[in-house]
Amino acid sequence: MNPTTAIELILEEYRSAVDRYPKFHSPHEGYAILLEELDELWEEVRRSPSRYDPVAVRAEAIQVAAMALRFLTDCVDD
Repeated sequence: MNPTTAIELILEEYRSAVDRYPKFHSPHEGYAILLEELDELWEEVRRSPSRYDPVAVRAEAIQVAAMALRFLTDCVDD
């Protein structure tokens, strides 16, 4: 996947999350959600080679990146 496509998919996931869920209430909440997404990515990555699903790994990585962006926009003051 090229970087432009990856960024477009991340932004799509970010916008979807913003539309569906309220703003993170605190950095602690944002961290917890980001950690949950990272744990889900880890679950996909550590599967045995015969069960490895690159589509699921890509989806989880996109969610991690989108939640990192959400953390920045919701929890970090300029």
